[in-house]
Amino acid sequence: MIYGAMKFSIGGSLKLAFRPWVEGLENIPAEGPAILASNHLSFSDSFFLPAVLDRKVTFIAKAEYFTSPGVKGKLTAAFFKGVGQLPVDRSGARGAGEAAINAGIDVIKGGGLFGIYPEGTRSPDGRLYRGKPGGLARVALATGAPVIPVAMIDTEKIQPPGKVVPKLMRPGIRIGKPLDFSRYQGMEGDRFILRSVTDEVMYEIMKLSGQEYVDIYATAAKRQIADEAKRIADEHKAAEKAERAREAEQAKQAERPGD
Repeated sequence: MIYGAMKFSIGGSLKLAFRPWVEGLENIPAEGPAILASNHLSFSDSFFLPAVLDRKVTFIAKAEYFTSPGVKGKLTAAFFKGVGQLPVDRSGARGAGEAAINAGIDVIKGGGLFGIYPEGTRSPDGRLYRGKPGGLARVALATGAPVIPVAMIDTEKIQPPGKVVPKLMRPGIRIGKPLDFSRYQGMEGDRFILRSVTDEVMYEIMKLSGQEYVDIYATAAKRQIADEAKRIADEHKAAEKAERAREAEQAKQAERPGD
């Protein structure tokens, strides 16, 4: 009931304001379980994709969104529940992964659509990064559910980091044909199979999105970007300090009486 109302209000508003285009809607089953595996460009991905579908999609969200105190906390919790987000306690990397996997399996067993971002985090620069083999592949192999690759297009341009007011433009969504990994069902303990399944899904997402593929994890790329930004900032600080010292020395020399 809440989901339907929130979908009508939020989904309708998004479609009216941004007019997202979509290809491949026929690849979403009218009923029954499926995993929607998408690239991740923006916080808004989890809202635009459900907005164009007739069925509910359940994504994972950190538990803090559902447990914050006060009126604002209650409103935030109601919002995320209303748009189909599922709270997961992400304290500890391993605990977070296991909780997400179990949550996904529960959604699939209930006959629902489970949305997941194999990259594990948003792309820092619009490129497609290596998929993490834990969540996606383990849910798929534990349940036998089909995996449907999804490509979000241009969502990162709507509200880039640091921008408060979103830009009104048309994002796109391409939905690929379902991938069947049932031949590997029950082999979720084999890390080579997990990697193979994940890579096959990422290849299909790359074809749909047209993104440049980078064979490292997005989390590692974010660290590299942060380290490079820090290095440049440190170099600027060092250069400014040296310039101030030079100017101070020049000022001292100018104050000295002539020989």
